[in-house]
Amino acid sequence: MKVHFIAIGGSAMHNLAIALHNKGFEVSGSDDEIFEPSRSRLDKLGLLPSKNGWFPEKITSDLDFVILGMHARADNPELLKARELGLKLVSYPEFIYEQSKNKTRVVIAGSHGKTTITAMILHALQYNNIECDFMVGAQLEGFDTMVKLTDHNEFILLEGDEYLSSPIDLKPKFLHYRPNIALLSGIAWDHINVFKTYEEYKHQFALLLNHIEPGGVIVYNEADPEIIDVVENTANEIKRFSYNTPLYQMENGKTILQTPEGDIPLAIFGRHNMNNLEGARWICNQMGCTDEQFYEAIASFTGASRRLEILESQNDLFVYRDFAHAPSKVKATVQAVREKHPDQQLIAALELHTFSSLNPNFIGGYKDTLSLADLALVYYSPEVVKHKKLPDLSPEEVKLAFGNPANLKVVTSSQELLAAMNAAMTGNKKKALLLMSSGNFDGITWKESLKSWR
Repeated sequence: MKVHFIAIGGSAMHNLAIALHNKGFEVSGSDDEIFEPSRSRLDKLGLLPSKNGWFPEKITSDLDFVILGMHARADNPELLKARELGLKLVSYPEFIYEQSKNKTRVVIAGSHGKTTITAMILHALQYNNIECDFMVGAQLEGFDTMVKLTDHNEFILLEGDEYLSSPIDLKPKFLHYRPNIALLSGIAWDHINVFKTYEEYKHQFALLLNHIEPGGVIVYNEADPEIIDVVENTANEIKRFSYNTPLYQMENGKTILQTPEGDIPLAIFGRHNMNNLEGARWICNQMGCTDEQFYEAIASFTGASRRLEILESQNDLFVYRDFAHAPSKVKATVQAVREKHPDQQLIAALELHTFSSLNPNFIGGYKDTLSLADLALVYYSPEVVKHKKLPDLSPEEVKLAFGNPANLKVVTSSQELLAAMNAAMTGNKKKALLLMSSGNFDGITWKESLKSWR
């Protein structure tokens, strides 16, 4: 088959391109900007476009599929040429469904936790030599590419994103997958640029339940009342299995999971991660992995990339990095680090980077999310606010939105942020530093800072 990608540089798009190349497809693509690690990974396989930009001449009548990424615009010249030629034009979730409609489709969805749960499931299956196809949005350790498509595997595991499918397909990606088995981890308003009200956002998850194949399964987190409401009100005739946070305890900074197989020490920590683990166990059961196999495997799971990833652990200094950006995830992540380090001085640094987090109508959701930190640093760039065409945001407004706590400082430059961190790192008290962002703190590299803080 011959396939062309419009916006090949995206996280999911470039992984799908690599997977199809490995499967023997003839793959081409275009993009106006491609960043690392996509650039190097595409280049290694000869899939990197020779020039940035859009080239309608690449769209020819012999293409079997044109796969359209969300990064492209509705007036993209390659998209217009594909429509003119009447080619089969699909978003990547539509293409994934086309390739997996004869498989058992397992979709992991929710406002938070889906990448970690998906990573836990893949870890347990790989540990026990249980084969499955998959598609994951983030790069996971131990995997060359985050899309695997075969002709023989029974199951395909899909991280189900509620964001829009493409510029011409304005419905959530996960609705295309029509799962046989789905997990719902939590609902907390996100993507305010697309879903203008919480009710509209929540409705997308109700639609997901309606899209589960008849006789299928929903595994859901009963600790979230919003999820219970969605599950109880679906008219779809599906099996329903709830899960909750399992019993665990902290012993000398180590998480001990209590199971029927005995106490199991874990490399991960935090109540939300224990809740994620229980959801992953339920899904693994559905995919042929027993509890005994799951518990043996999960003991060696160290976490998904940028999900409470440890950057430093020596000389009484512990530094963690996390992808947290939505209010519910920020609160859970701070709570997790506080639980692991109850006696250390906890410094939590959060970058407001997304459209939602910088929106005056949404930012109030961050109230009290950083209250467990001894010092909270909230960073945002006024230039990013302007770029996103949002109303001006003052440091005073941000501090008020967080509940105006005495332990919080708002900074608007990376230099000011580093200066505040350097000041906080003085003294002999043991410290735990938590860095939370879906961005990169305006390009700060932490290597030199870590040296000086040791």
